[in-house]
Amino acid sequence: MLADKNTHRKLDAVRLRFKAARDLLNPGLPRQETSGDDSYADRRASFTKTLPHNEFGEVDTAAYQKLLDALASREQDDFDAIPLSPLADRKLANPQGAYKFELTGLDGQLTWMRPAPKFSGLETAAEMGELYWKAACRDIPFSDYETNNRIANAAADLNGFSETVGPKDGGSVTPLTIFRGETPGDLTGPYISQFLLKPIPFGNGRIEQRYDRPARGDDFMDDWASYLAVQRGVAPTPLVKGNPRYITNARALGEFVHVDFTFQAYQSAALILLGIPGAFDIGNLYNTNATQGAFVSLGGPDVLDLVSKAGNLSLTGAWYQKWLVHRRLRPEAYGGKLTQQMLGNRDYGLPDEIMDSRAVRRTQRVQGNALLSQAFPEGSPTHPAYPAGHATIAGACCTVLKAFFEESLEIPNPVVANRNGTALDPYAGTLTIGGEIDKLANNIALGRDWAGVHYRSDGVDGLLVGEQQAIGLLRDYSRTYNERFDGFTLRKFDGTRIRINAGEVYAAGA
Repeated sequence: MLADKNTHRKLDAVRLRFKAARDLLNPGLPRQETSGDDSYADRRASFTKTLPHNEFGEVDTAAYQKLLDALASREQDDFDAIPLSPLADRKLANPQGAYKFELTGLDGQLTWMRPAPKFSGLETAAEMGELYWKAACRDIPFSDYETNNRIANAAADLNGFSETVGPKDGGSVTPLTIFRGETPGDLTGPYISQFLLKPIPFGNGRIEQRYDRPARGDDFMDDWASYLAVQRGVAPTPLVKGNPRYITNARALGEFVHVDFTFQAYQSAALILLGIPGAFDIGNLYNTNATQGAFVSLGGPDVLDLVSKAGNLSLTGAWYQKWLVHRRLRPEAYGGKLTQQMLGNRDYGLPDEIMDSRAVRRTQRVQGNALLSQAFPEGSPTHPAYPAGHATIAGACCTVLKAFFEESLEIPNPVVANRNGTALDPYAGTLTIGGEIDKLANNIALGRDWAGVHYRSDGVDGLLVGEQQAIGLLRDYSRTYNERFDGFTLRKFDGTRIRINAGEVYAAGA
């Protein structure tokens, strides 16, 4: 046998795992803080879906306290005793998942994110303004944004908020920046990433990325009765859809992120990238090795394995932040509170900026109320808003993709969907792998906003939580290679470049 003696290998494996475990004891991210919104006596700013609610959509505070008691005690019997609404068909989404351990990567409870924007604050008001406009623009083709009057009106209204959200050009939201992600890649080329358009190599075949889409104008929870039923956990009739098309508008994108499995978009991106000659990171020694090719280490199986690992790992961070820290109410519930405040039934302290916005006035004119219409019949999932689980997965999986593939490489033969989504046309501009990976992350993270189930900050800040955990995962795996390995290099979402090698993270320069 040429391998190490069994005893030596065991000791080496134990040492490697001990070093990785020891890193968890080192000082890391700042102490986690909250916005304080969970301290309202009536729980107006907290996630309460599926619990008992009165006719104004306010939670039974004793039931909410039972949820808090269970989260604090961690006891199965306490979780089993959480009193759901008598009408509830749906259940709370796995609050005990907040306590799940992982054996690789950064532990979920060691992640950090800024406090969620305050319920009554101006940032949340601006986020809601964006969401009301997103609801109004679901059926407008992305290719029409430069010339569409509604898009122009939306940009003008969003610029009127004190804390305007989203990317800007010259300090203002424009039809070219509106509703996009916040990295340079998001602002280059078509709205939709190449990795949601190009065909996916899949074994002996390939998958064309045409997806079923809902009917135009198919919105939900835009009247008080249906809104209140959903808050009480009633499960509505499922969405009807068909007519497969490439993703060309927000309704189609929202439905993609409605039913995708956890790491679907990133597995697909990895398969597309594995089919591009020379796409591996320039630092991968197998690019130029004369006698060997990558496979188990630094090759396709390694990429696909770490992408899937990163996806599930990132949910532990999301669930910790959602259930044990922030418990932020969903946008649909903010819309319910806003409706009751504008009717004069309650005063929740929501700012005039959102009540007086063109977004809300338009919604009232169309619907007869200020509810935020939803693209999903059931509205949001039954877990808190901040951060978005889709965003943490996107942040983690896209960080892994950037570690394995050369971000500066141009994507060959880029495409854009035609206006009605029936075909792909050539795109004349230059798009890079790194830019399109970042765009993919935001397409998925902010795609949930189009449905009305998340605020922008849930996505943008959620990406950073996923990134933290993926960097931890890459630190662990950077210790495992026998090759003369110079480490993973990648550009983070904030634009800084890092190198990860032998369990350490270094600045990598420009």
